[in-house]
Amino acid sequence: MRKPPGPATLYILNGPNLNLLGLREPHLYGSTTLAQVEALCRRVTDEFDMRCEFRQTNHEGVMVDWVQEAREKAAAVIINPAGLSFRSIPLLDALKTLCQPLAEVHITNIHRREEIYQKSLVSLAATGVICGFGPYGYELAIRAVMERLAAQAPVPA
Repeated sequence: MRKPPGPATLYILNGPNLNLLGLREPHLYGSTTLAQVEALCRRVTDEFDMRCEFRQTNHEGVMVDWVQEAREKAAAVIINPAGLSFRSIPLLDALKTLCQPLAEVHITNIHRREEIYQKSLVSLAATGVICGFGPYGYELAIRAVMERLAAQAPVPA
């Protein structure tokens, strides 16, 4: 795959409680820490010569600000919105303004979880959704976004 000439930075945004990966409900989320997820993401983005802006917040407004920052930089976004997935209209509205691919990632298969976790509002804005593959879902999302960017890129003459 050729490197797309698209955004120089890929935003990878993580929502509430993901700072507790490896500790919180390991029977659902496994033992991988957020630091290990970040290392995985940086390794994969390095393959594409992309800068990785990897962030985590427990606050809805901060997440909205980061999405708006990504929009201003015309950057693609990968987001694991965690609990914000199911209730945040402000986040959905911000995500709808993005002009580059948006991949939504969930570590668990939200469709096999309790009903409250099955309907993500974020999916309404996402280019694609990856769920249920654990931390590997981040790598899948990066590769999918890069494929989408490459498909959008004009072929050099």
